[in-house]
Amino acid sequence: MQRVWSDGLAEQVGRPVRVAGWFHHLRRLSRVSFLLVRDGRGLIQVVVDEPALADRLAALERESVIEVIGHAVAEPQAPGGVEIRAPQINVIVATAVQPPVVMSGPTLRASLPTILDHAPITLRHPSRRVAFAAAAALARGFRQALDARGFVEIQTPKLVAANAEGGANVFRVDYMGREAYLAQSPQLYKQIMVGVFERVYEVGPIFRAEPHDTPRHLNECISLDAEMGFISDHREVVGLLRDVVAEMIDAAGRAGIPAVDVPSELPFIDFREALRIAGAADDEPDLAPAHELAIGAWAAREHGSDFVLVEGYPTHKRAFYTHPDPAAPERSLGFDLIFRGWEVCSGAQRLHRVEDYLAVMRERGMDPAAFEGYLEAFRHGMPPHGGFAIGLERFTTRLLGKNNLREATLFPRDLNRLAP
Repeated sequence: MQRVWSDGLAEQVGRPVRVAGWFHHLRRLSRVSFLLVRDGRGLIQVVVDEPALADRLAALERESVIEVIGHAVAEPQAPGGVEIRAPQINVIVATAVQPPVVMSGPTLRASLPTILDHAPITLRHPSRRVAFAAAAALARGFRQALDARGFVEIQTPKLVAANAEGGANVFRVDYMGREAYLAQSPQLYKQIMVGVFERVYEVGPIFRAEPHDTPRHLNECISLDAEMGFISDHREVVGLLRDVVAEMIDAAGRAGIPAVDVPSELPFIDFREALRIAGAADDEPDLAPAHELAIGAWAAREHGSDFVLVEGYPTHKRAFYTHPDPAAPERSLGFDLIFRGWEVCSGAQRLHRVEDYLAVMRERGMDPAAFEGYLEAFRHGMPPHGGFAIGLERFTTRLLGKNNLREATLFPRDLNRLAP
């Protein structure tokens, strides 16, 4: 008899079935007991009406691995509308210790540090699994949206010789006696690949050696990157971003995550106007988290939107490859997408002429020799291009209405945490 998953039991009503999973909970009543078995997709209710079997189960530690053979019967009050009766229960692995937290409740009644310390066990809880099912759906929607538009998925190195973003917030690595870095982003490589496929994307880790200890920052996270060539301006990139985000939300909806409306056109706001709305000083070079929350609230109030685009950031505060606005070079053709008060995506039109790169590198004190492999692509002709990067953990966190990235990260890496 083949094993049946929890989400397939409804198709087996009236038939003998075999299920397997973890001993999640046992509720004992005077005449009958209800066993909950948890597999990778949900919960299964098993009716135990033999006192001797109920006694044996009561002596078994939670999280033991078991197999149940019985009959599937429709029961509206059971998980998935089906329960198993007349069970034969086999213990595959009997655990010797209690779980570090109570796993049977609808939520984990423990502090977040405790939950993260015991992630190998607490990740099993249904309430924890929701975030990672959502993240998987969002990444799937991202891929599907770009595949349908002729993009090619690529995989770029995470050990690199040049610092893509500038600054000192990089992890240095001893690479066979030479200095290397963990990649802050795939930016330089995905631009090079525009010269190969014109449209590319990547889903992969990025690393930032920033000494932050906030609910919004991690030192390793997953970035959803896209880059496209032969664009007319950065607004064309924004149009792509809007459609990709909409398809990501749709994919999450198919996975059971509550829907979010994505406007047919994302509301725009200029950076200087954003500062005014946030009550920030006119000379602020960037938006602080408190500013983003204020702008998110403004977008919800004025446009009924969970999303808002901020454009026109100061050129000198954006990465060296960001194209300045030809009409006002002090302002960049870069943008950020704010979702429910958090910046979840950054993008821009990029420079595409080698002489412009050499000029900006001189201005910023950068050594062109350190970027020779990157600059070679521009010496041999690159079209106007642009792209964006979405932070998967941030997007998932806000989609689920949470306020700490660690709740949407399997094994967070931050200022204090390197294990498990």
